[in-house]
Amino acid sequence: MGINEQLRELEEKVNIGLKEAYRKMVEFKKKNNSPLVVSRDGKVVSIPADEILPTTNAKNEPA
Repeated sequence: MGINEQLRELEEKVNIGLKEAYRKMVEFKKKNNSPLVVSRDGKVVSIPADEILPTTNAKNEPA
């Protein structure tokens, strides 16, 4: 297995881990009715628990 294949596998594992972490965070926030605080256009924004999307809009997400 070449270095490029190893890097692709590692990248895939990292992406899977990040998606799972996001899923767990959303589950936790909704369970506790806690807002999600993010930065949008350089401003701090609070998203109510009932408005948090179940998935991200990441560019590498399948359509």
